[in-house]
Amino acid sequence: MGYAENAGTYWRGRYKSASGKLETVRDQITGKPVHFETRRDAKRAADRAEADDAEQAPQARNADTDRWMTFGAYARSWYARQDLAASTMQNYRRHIENHLLPTFEDSVMRAITAEDVDHWEKAERKAGYAEASIKTWRGTLHLLCEDAQTDGIVISNPATKRRGRGKRAGRGRTRRPEKVIANILNLILIAERASLLSGRDDEFVGLVVKGATGMRWGELVGLESLYVRPDSIRVEWQLYELDTGEFVRCPPKDDSYRTIDMPEFLACLIAEHINRVNPKSCKCHGRKYVFSGHRPANKAARAPGAKLVDVARLADVSTGTVSNVLNRPDSVPEPTRVRVMAAITELRYVRGGPPPGELAPHWRRSGFATWLFQPAATGWFPQAAPNPPRPVPVLGEPWPGVPARGRGASGRADACWLPIAAGLTPHGLRHSHKTEMDEMGVPAKLKDDRMGHADGSVGARYSHITAAMRQALCDGLTERWIAALHARRDLSPRSPVGVLDRLLRAL
Repeated sequence: MGYAENAGTYWRGRYKSASGKLETVRDQITGKPVHFETRRDAKRAADRAEADDAEQAPQARNADTDRWMTFGAYARSWYARQDLAASTMQNYRRHIENHLLPTFEDSVMRAITAEDVDHWEKAERKAGYAEASIKTWRGTLHLLCEDAQTDGIVISNPATKRRGRGKRAGRGRTRRPEKVIANILNLILIAERASLLSGRDDEFVGLVVKGATGMRWGELVGLESLYVRPDSIRVEWQLYELDTGEFVRCPPKDDSYRTIDMPEFLACLIAEHINRVNPKSCKCHGRKYVFSGHRPANKAARAPGAKLVDVARLADVSTGTVSNVLNRPDSVPEPTRVRVMAAITELRYVRGGPPPGELAPHWRRSGFATWLFQPAATGWFPQAAPNPPRPVPVLGEPWPGVPARGRGASGRADACWLPIAAGLTPHGLRHSHKTEMDEMGVPAKLKDDRMGHADGSVGARYSHITAAMRQALCDGLTERWIAALHARRDLSPRSPVGVLDRLLRAL
């Protein structure tokens, strides 16, 4: 019998096919899962689909077809059957297209061996990819082959790795560097520099909110003004950025809905920010978000026609290579340039430009980290071909130095920034906040609640959060904030960043 599955804002019809695999009721024309408004409609549709499948199912599978099915053919059919969150579908597609198909696409599924998979893994490692990334890609390969085994395409899963086999002793080979963290004074200094780089106060407030609450990046970007309360922030949604540039509004990771208590200083800071910017409804979601982008909006992702990423896929190159062909053709080898131009002609790709005077509605993860956060934390701009990494040129007065802009900025600059926390990332601020709470002795139950983590142990079940715990946490954060502001004032009593200058003068 079929059944209805609750998908949040709609219902899906699910049933078992004749092969025993769980399927979703799909539209016969588009092939997309059908969204039902009521549970009853989804259940009825699932029952009908199960009955139709039983009548139309062949009595025996075509063994010859299965025996010679290639990895590429099965991977594409497997991906088309998935009905998951947009972020998960994007990740699966990236793993398959960029890392699995280049090696296994033309290989017969039954001919792929564990040795082939190990050779692929070694090649990925030799190419310089991180161990964590390789592990993730192998996990996708294992999942795909597991379903192929269920479908009878393969006899055994070649991606299965027996524990402790085929690896060196110890964990030194796969151990990653310790995550870089920052204290509250570091947070203030980095946020001040980021605000100077963007030319507005928003980045200072945003980074302080992230560092003092431990919010995930998507939760910060997707924070709506209606969920900011006088003494807390309610995490109900996040904005997930897809490769196409589109922002998908979805629940927080692992459904970690929660209320984050705010100390008085943070509540005043964010309330002042909201009153100053007076958020307007964005065109993409029609909702008022607390923070907005710092660069001109790029409407290319919403424009009709082929996108830059489509050209890159057809030409089998990266999006950066396509950009170089369009902007710096002399830096690209002739055969690659010809292939990219042919893809542009075939797809009729038309370049789009940013609309003048309009800022992007949301921060973009890569742009924010590359051109604001990393220069603020390290004092260096990243490599931008054909230019190598370079120090941020600044005018030394007023302290901590204002970035020099425009043509000849490096020649007019008389100083540069020293690194504050080299290797720190925006996500590292989440690690930093957790460490701050560890130092303050915050109870584990409250730390997990604030970070959006779940502890399923018996000990956690018998532990509870009280108002006194919450108040002690806010008091501890306030004490550290005031001490950090005093330390910042000792470096210089004023700041070119307006919101920080007001805080320093208030001391």
